[in-house]
Amino acid sequence: MNEYPAPRVVIEDISPSIDCGRFPIKRVVGQHVEVQADVFADGHEELTVVLQYRPVGTGKWFFAPMKHLGNDKWQGWFEVACVGEYEYTISAWVDSFGTWQSRLLKRLEARQDVTVELLIGAELLEAASRRAPRHDAFKLQDYARRIRQESGNGTPPEVSVSAEPRELESRYPDENLITTSTPALRVTVDRERAGFSAWYEMFPRSCAPEAGQHGTFKDCEAWLPYVASMGFDVLYLPPIHPIGMTARKGRNNSVTFEKGDPGTPWAIGSPEGGHKSIHPELGSLEDFQSLVDSARNHGLEVALDIAFQCSPDHPYVQQHPKWFRWRPDGTVQYAENPPKKYQDIYPIEFMNDEWESLWQELRDVFQFWIDHGVRIFRVDNPHTKPFAFWEWVITTLKQEYPDLIFLSEAFTRPRVMARLAKLGFTQSYTYFTWRRSKWELLEYITELTRTDLAEYFRPNFWPNTPDILMDYLQEGGRAAFEARLVLAATLSSNYGIYGPAFELCVNTPREHGSEEYLDSEKYEIKHWNVDSPTSLRPLITRVNQIRRESVALRQTNNVAIEHTDNDMLIAYRKWDEETSEQLLIVVNMDPRFRQAGWITLDLNALGVSHERTFVVEDLLTGQTYEWSGSRNYVALDPSRQPAHILRIATLSSAAPGATQASGGTR
Repeated sequence: MNEYPAPRVVIEDISPSIDCGRFPIKRVVGQHVEVQADVFADGHEELTVVLQYRPVGTGKWFFAPMKHLGNDKWQGWFEVACVGEYEYTISAWVDSFGTWQSRLLKRLEARQDVTVELLIGAELLEAASRRAPRHDAFKLQDYARRIRQESGNGTPPEVSVSAEPRELESRYPDENLITTSTPALRVTVDRERAGFSAWYEMFPRSCAPEAGQHGTFKDCEAWLPYVASMGFDVLYLPPIHPIGMTARKGRNNSVTFEKGDPGTPWAIGSPEGGHKSIHPELGSLEDFQSLVDSARNHGLEVALDIAFQCSPDHPYVQQHPKWFRWRPDGTVQYAENPPKKYQDIYPIEFMNDEWESLWQELRDVFQFWIDHGVRIFRVDNPHTKPFAFWEWVITTLKQEYPDLIFLSEAFTRPRVMARLAKLGFTQSYTYFTWRRSKWELLEYITELTRTDLAEYFRPNFWPNTPDILMDYLQEGGRAAFEARLVLAATLSSNYGIYGPAFELCVNTPREHGSEEYLDSEKYEIKHWNVDSPTSLRPLITRVNQIRRESVALRQTNNVAIEHTDNDMLIAYRKWDEETSEQLLIVVNMDPRFRQAGWITLDLNALGVSHERTFVVEDLLTGQTYEWSGSRNYVALDPSRQPAHILRIATLSSAAPGATQASGGTR
């Protein structure tokens, strides 16, 4: 039992905290965790509030002081320095010596007798000395002795009002009077690529040098310089496993296939193997390992698609029939998303009598590819599998391999997407693909960066995927692809494209109103002319180069919307406080017509004087413009350049070569 009643200090409303600490927040190595809380006590004494943090599994706590912001709100921060998991909590207590020192100063200013007050202060230091280790105990006793001397001889207090004894005394509070928030909150700390990455998706079977051939991993290796030259760092491959023959889909998702139709890679499994096997026409396991190693030498990581579903020919169907849902007529229920039917795919029944063996086998699928050098996984439709499975499998894997990255492909209801992120998915696909208007984008980016989602939901923006050819790209052509590229790559620190369809601006739908591509690569082997003079490769390369050189674009939550008087122009600012870098991105949302308008900037946030001119440099073109004041004019012609990525510099006069207006910007 404590020697004293309950501590007097109350700690409430700690943030960030996800579902009262049920789930961890997320950071990457080197980022800060800024913590706020309401901390108060009865009476008028001063408080000491400290933030405690440590890597999980270590015994020693580190301490950071918390600053009083007013109205009982306190704030502190710490930096996460290593991959893994941290925990943090708050401790607070009544600062008896600090309160005494503050009151002493007021008494001295009022010219009151402080003889007894000095004796009280000496007693407080002596009490702390009994809690301190020997070396500091001697120092505290010496301070107490000197304060007693000041009390006895009438000399002006010096030691009593100095900072040194207060700082030393605060290290040794009475533990019985400390309030500590419980339980400790957690932070999942990922490696840098979890927070900053550029993904390139391609089908290995379409990498053959000649049309009509099935590509191999060796052919895929020959593409690595191309992908790396554009500045991507993640090469994402759709499923690379054997493809079933039963109910195989033909071209354009036909329910009948012709000889030579390769089927969809997501119909996984045949007599040749399942999720731990490789499609024989792609090559061997050794060939895959060579691809992984060669990609690393080009600055790329290979990400694999994990789709927990099976072709009717998958070995699991015969070996583990209870892992599937059987209908009364003796057939297995194939996948459906009415009115869509996927006759070539059997969904796995996760909640069955043999669920433990199933879950362990699926964990082993991850383990197999981890053992062959894969550390990034894109997970297909995780929202159709139990939450409990994902929490278990991701938690157990990351305990052993904390550098793993899991991308959730869950285009579903917002709360389900958020739950998957809480459960451990490192990154998440988003609704960006369908947000085509200025106001839709502004509302969405505000939700992602200004709510609790910012603490655990890492968006990965994709303008297109093999499944999604949005109407904006169908209607807008090349300018639409350029605009969406700039938006995806600058709004989010993680983004990706499905290529080469993207850089070649492939935008013909299967039929009017469909998001499916005509002659989709999901159902046939393609032969791409990546050397086409109309390719967006130069723009993609430049955008990725800007991303790598700009600290402000290496994070997502640092976005400020700037006002424009034209709803077809979207403008937003990204910045970095440590380097003082300021970027302004302006995009014409109209892929057909020139749009112009006035942008109103927050000059105080920019650190720009209202009286001085300043220069903005378009990082896409190298052109510079002289601006002045908070309102400046921009015009963008989609046939020439649908977007600006402007670096803001403050100068007393225009830089050499700066223009008042060029391409409509001044």
